[in-house]
Amino acid sequence: MRPGRWAAHIDGDFVVFLIGARIDVRHPVRSLRDLGGVRGMPYMLKHLGQHPEKGLLGYETYGLTMNVQYWRSFEDLERFANDDDAPHRPAWRSYWRRVGRDPRSGIWHETYLVRAGEYEAVYGNMPPHGLGRAAGLVSLTAGSSARGRLKRLTR
Repeated sequence: MRPGRWAAHIDGDFVVFLIGARIDVRHPVRSLRDLGGVRGMPYMLKHLGQHPEKGLLGYETYGLTMNVQYWRSFEDLERFANDDDAPHRPAWRSYWRRVGRDPRSGIWHETYLVRAGEYEAVYGNMPPHGLGRAAGLVSLTAGSSARGRLKRLTR
């Protein structure tokens, strides 16, 4: 835990990638297999943690079905997603072979490109979390404001 007020700080542009799944509550084991089983998201995140050169800066996981990822660039994210030798592509192909148009399990993602200075992430009395954990924290000074931290609004 870090007492006080802190803000995330990252140099340059970055990507926020939200990804999640919908599990069939009547058949959760089948859904988890559909989503990659032991080669699913936890496996991919472990692989990315062992290969920081791939561009994943950090992530937060929320339950079994969602995580927020921070990437250095869209190109890094895209390269990982399309790499036949990385764990994502085989799991993605397997999902579509297993599920196809059957609505039993679902997947979703959202990708946000964030330009330098066009974000705000503040933490009060928190351990490093989210972007602050992925990129780093700086202490906030008394009197700082959201408008002041968002560089685009002050131009």
